[in-house]
Amino acid sequence: MSKARPYSTAISEVHADRVVIRGHDLCSGLIGRISLTEHFLLLLTGTLPSETLRRATDAAMVAIAEHGFVPSVQAARMTLAGAPEALQGAVAAGLLGAGSVVLGSAEVAGRLLAEIAAETDIEAAARAALIRLRETRATLPGFGHPTHKAGDPRAARLVALAHEWGVAGRHIAALAALERLVEPVYGRALPANVSAAIPALLLDAGYPAAALKGIPVLARCAALIAHLAEETERRLGFRLADQAIATLAYDGPAEGTGR
Repeated sequence: MSKARPYSTAISEVHADRVVIRGHDLCSGLIGRISLTEHFLLLLTGTLPSETLRRATDAAMVAIAEHGFVPSVQAARMTLAGAPEALQGAVAAGLLGAGSVVLGSAEVAGRLLAEIAAETDIEAAARAALIRLRETRATLPGFGHPTHKAGDPRAARLVALAHEWGVAGRHIAALAALERLVEPVYGRALPANVSAAIPALLLDAGYPAAALKGIPVLARCAALIAHLAEETERRLGFRLADQAIATLAYDGPAEGTGR
């Protein structure tokens, strides 16, 4: 009799003749039958998603996947320029900067929205949260954008879809309350950006809060692969470095005076 295994996982089981994913036969039950988004949600939650959750997750990932030559893209392309054999390393370089400012801000905004949505009076909770953040000089996650100063069109589209699909609930209401109150509290307009709209839509659709950062990471991974494929034909990585050299001025010790 074999000894009992001391550890376990509920995600997958691999046999010589089959692979089982969350209780589904991979080959006969999943391949060719479900989308990658559905497969991701099955892996994450343990059950095949509702159409509502699938659509919300798809929309969120499409919204955040690509946004020009942002830091993650520049890091990835410059890494591939130096190590053209390491696509996986270049993708990893682009994802390593996912934090509270870039890519990971949806997670931080989600925590704020969940905190407000949990209160009975959403309006009062939103005002109290804004006052607390302003008084402590903490960042208001998911608001303001260096490019979309008048409003992030991606955020507007996701919120509109939440209402169109009948998904909008307390998290969308919390986002709306923050948008109404941010100017009276801060004294200036700070429109919501996509990183606030993503958790508002997803949390109302039933997406697990603990995995919010996974949405921008997974989505941006797709865009990075596209950028890196283009990098093999349009060598922009070294040009980015050359541009930095041409733009930066040196203000250190004069030559010959350094220690």
